Amino acid sequence: MSIYQLVKRQEITASIEQVWDFISSPGNLKKITPDYMGFDITNGTPPEKMYPGLIIEYKVSPLLGIKTTWVTEITHVKEMEYFVDEQRVGPYKMWHHEHHIETAHGGVLMTDIVSYLPPFGFLGKIANRIIIRRKLEDIFSFRTVALEKIFGRR
Repeated sequence: MSIYQLVKRQEITASIEQVWDFISSPGNLKKITPDYMGFDITNGTPPEKMYPGLIIEYKVSPLLGIKTTWVTEITHVKEMEYFVDEQRVGPYKMWHHEHHIETAHGGVLMTDIVSYLPPFGFLGKIANRIIIRRKLEDIFSFRTVALEKIFGRR
């Protein structure tokens, strides 16, 4: 069994309060997700701010336009510092995503640490090498550009 990890860092020209207000609002997830993924929250109107225990259910099309249900739980929140979402139902065997922010260089350094395990054992390992890793890189590249449009570029 191989657990993979993707670490992404981005400097954002904004205050830590502005960045926290944006990233801690589940309603903003769609704004930083590529359109082709068809991201839609399906379990009602999300609360203004996330909190530990919050369950978010959504539909996404991560591959070939095939819609799948993804359910995540917000497991940890430390105001103005970090939150963690973990998959409860979805395309991965395991998904653990840490979102960290800290003041840096007159703005904010945002660090994402995604630990994941693809499904299907050996086939998942091959899929990660060929498709999954590249798709995750693309999604985070899109998010980098989206956040630059929202907050400005460093």
